[in-house]
Amino acid sequence: MKEKIMNEAFFDKKEYKPLERVDGRLKVTGAAKYSAEYVLPNMAYGVLVGSRIAKGTIKSIDSKAAERAPGVLAVISHLNVIKVPGYAPKGEHPSEPATGGQPLRVFFDNKVYSNDQPIVIVVATSLEKAQYGASLVKVQYDKQQHQTDFEANAKNAVTAAAAKKNPKSPTADYNRGQTNAYETAPFKIEAEYVLPTEMHNPMELQAITAHWEADDRLTIYDKVQGTKTTQKTFAKEWNVPEENVKVIATFVGGAFGNGLHSWPHESAAIIAAKQVKRPVKLVLTREQMFTMVGYRPRTWQKIQMGAAKDGKLVAINHHSIGQTSTYEEFTESTLMQTRMMYASPNVSTRYRLLPLNVATPIWMRGPGEATGAFALESAMDEMAHAIEMDPIEFRIANYTETDPDKNMPWSTKYMRECYEEGKKRIGWENRKLKPGSVREGEWLVGYGMGTGTFGANRGPATVRAELDMEGNLVMHCAITDIGPGTATAMVQVAANTTGIAPEKITFHLGSSEFPNAGLQGGSSTVNSVGPAVQAACNALKEQLITMAAAKSSSDFGAAKPDDIMFEKTEILLTAKSSVKVKLADLFKHNNVEKIETTQESKPSENGKKYSMNAFSMHFAMVHVHPFTGQVRVKKIVCCADAGSIVSPKTAESQMIGGATGGIGMALTEDAVMDHRYGRYVTKDFGDYHVPVHADVPDIDVYFVNKPDLLADPVGSKGLGEIAIIGVAPAIANAVFNATGKRVRDLPITPDKLL
Repeated sequence: MKEKIMNEAFFDKKEYKPLERVDGRLKVTGAAKYSAEYVLPNMAYGVLVGSRIAKGTIKSIDSKAAERAPGVLAVISHLNVIKVPGYAPKGEHPSEPATGGQPLRVFFDNKVYSNDQPIVIVVATSLEKAQYGASLVKVQYDKQQHQTDFEANAKNAVTAAAAKKNPKSPTADYNRGQTNAYETAPFKIEAEYVLPTEMHNPMELQAITAHWEADDRLTIYDKVQGTKTTQKTFAKEWNVPEENVKVIATFVGGAFGNGLHSWPHESAAIIAAKQVKRPVKLVLTREQMFTMVGYRPRTWQKIQMGAAKDGKLVAINHHSIGQTSTYEEFTESTLMQTRMMYASPNVSTRYRLLPLNVATPIWMRGPGEATGAFALESAMDEMAHAIEMDPIEFRIANYTETDPDKNMPWSTKYMRECYEEGKKRIGWENRKLKPGSVREGEWLVGYGMGTGTFGANRGPATVRAELDMEGNLVMHCAITDIGPGTATAMVQVAANTTGIAPEKITFHLGSSEFPNAGLQGGSSTVNSVGPAVQAACNALKEQLITMAAAKSSSDFGAAKPDDIMFEKTEILLTAKSSVKVKLADLFKHNNVEKIETTQESKPSENGKKYSMNAFSMHFAMVHVHPFTGQVRVKKIVCCADAGSIVSPKTAESQMIGGATGGIGMALTEDAVMDHRYGRYVTKDFGDYHVPVHADVPDIDVYFVNKPDLLADPVGSKGLGEIAIIGVAPAIANAVFNATGKRVRDLPITPDKLL
C-alpha cells in the first residue's frame, strides 16, 4: 500500500521542461556522421547481386566479365567465399536466437529462398565500378515452384516452434474462461481483418562500413538499434572475443525496427572486407530495402465477439496468421492486447505462422500490438454499433481496474483521463451514432477512436559519468538513438537530478565501447537508461557530499543526494541555500581534476507484483467524398498515459511520427507482389505510397504526465510503440462513421468505398 501511495504522488522534483534537441545543430548542418559517411584509407565499395527467382538453386555463376572490369577487386559468392567460423549447421546458429530455424547465412550454399536474396557481392575501388561489375554477373538457376501467395497457402499455417516447446509462450494457444462463449451472447459479431505487407522505408538506407583492423579485430560503422547485441552477434559469427568487435552507430537516420536484427548484407560486407583485406562500404538501394531488411508481415485476423445489451463483453475469440520466411520464424505479439485490454470473462487466442518464399519479417514501426489493435479496435467499434452504443461508452463499460490476463493490479492506469481529454479535443459531441449523418459541404464527416497498449519494459543499463571542477557533466552509454532524441532525454534526466544546466551536460552514445545497454526498441530506452543516468548523477553527488563534509562544512555531513543541487559552479543544500561550496575548491582540496562513477540500473521486483503498461488513445476526424471515395484525415488527437514525460518536445514529435505512420498504415501503404515471380512491383516511393505533408493534418498531442515510480525510478512507461498502436483502427472507425462502409482489409482506398 505504501508503494501505491508513493506512486500516486507526483514528482517532488521540478517538472521536465521542453528542451531543444542537443544534437539538432549537428543534424541540420550535416556534421552528424552516419554509417555510410565514414571514409577510411584504402576504402573499397560493395554492391550486392540479388537472386532473380524466389525458390530453387544456383546452377552456375559467370563472373569472368565482372572480374575483368576496371577497378573490380573481387566477386564473392558461395563458390569462393572464405569460411565463416560461426556458420553452424541448421539449428545450431550461435547468433541471435530465432524462435525456429535460423537467420539467412549469406553465401553459405547455392539455395535460394526468396527473390532478391543476396547471392553475390562485387567489390571495387569505387561505387560506380562496383555497380558496373555487378551488372556483368550472369547467374543460371534450377528454378523450383515458389509459394508467395498468402491467401492461396493460408491452410498451411503452423504453430510456432516456441509455442510447441513452451505452452506458456506468448505465441501459444490461450484460453480464459470458455472457448466459444460468444456463440450464446445476445449480440455477436464475426469478422476477418487483413493487413498487407508494409515496409519501413526510413530516410537513411541500410548501410555498413566494415574494417578488419587485424585478423581478429573488427570495426563496423553500422545502422543498428543495438551496438552491444550487434557486437555479440558478429563476435560469435567470427569466433573472436567480444571486445575485439567495435560497433559504431552514433547517428541513425530512422530505423523503426529494421535495425533490431542482423541482416545478410552486414555479413556480406564483413566477409568482403576480410577477403579483400581492406575496408568495405556497402549501402543498400531503395529497392533492396524492400527485400533484405524486414517488413511488417502480411497478417490475417479473425475476431468473434459477444456482448450483452448493457455493453458488457461476454467473450472474445481472436485468431491470427502471420507470414514468415521458410528458413526463419518471426513471431510477434499480435494477440496480447486482446488478452488484457478489456474485462471480458472469456477470451481465446490462436496464433499461427505461414512460411512463404519471402525474406524474414521484423517489427515494423511498432510491435505486433499495432497489427492486433487494428482487428480488436475495429471489432469493438463494430460491436458498439451493433448494440447501438457510443464506442467510448462501450469501452468504459469494459474498463479493467486490474490486468485480467496476469490477474495483477496495474502499476498505474489513467485511461479515463485519456477518454475525457480526447473526446473534448476531437469534438466527439458532434459524432452521431448513425453513420453518414454528418456533412460539411459535399463531404461526409466521421469520428473514430482506437486504443493501444504496450508493456513498460525495462532492462539493465550502465552509464559512466564524469564531472569536472567547472561543472561540466559528461556521460557515456552504448545505447543508440534512431531518432526520438535519446541524448536529449538523458540530458534532461541528468539536469533534473542534479540541477546542472542542460548546456553543461553531454551524453555520448552509439558505441559498443561504452558501458552496456540494450536495444533501442520496445519502448524501453528511457525506462532503462534513464534510471542509470539518475543513479550515476546521485553517485557523483554522494562523492561531492563526502568531499564537502571532509573539507570544512559539517552541514553537508548528514546530507543525501536529494538534499543537494548544483548552481553554476557551486553545490548547495536545497533546504539551506546559503550553505554552498565551490566545486573548484572541492576538487583542489582533493587534488583531482574530475570525479567519475559507473553505475548500473536493473529492473526491480515490482514486475512480479504489478502489471506495467503504457496506454494510448487515438481519435480521428475524417472527411470522405461520397462520389470519389477520397479520404482526408482532418484532425488527429493522440492521448498517452506513458508515465512521466521526460522530454516533452521530442515526446510530442514522437507521437506525431507514430500518428503519421498510422495514417500510412490505414490509407496508403501496401507492398504488392507479382506472385508469378515472387517479386514486389512496389519497390520505390513512386509505387509504394507513404504519407506526405498533404496527407497529415495538425496532430494534437496530450500526455497524462503522471509518473509510474513502480515501473522505474524515473517514472517513465515508454512511448515509442503506443504512438502508433490504435491509430489505424481510429481512422478506419471514423471512415465507417462517415460512410457506413466497413473496410477490414487495409489500406482504405477509394475503390473500397465506392
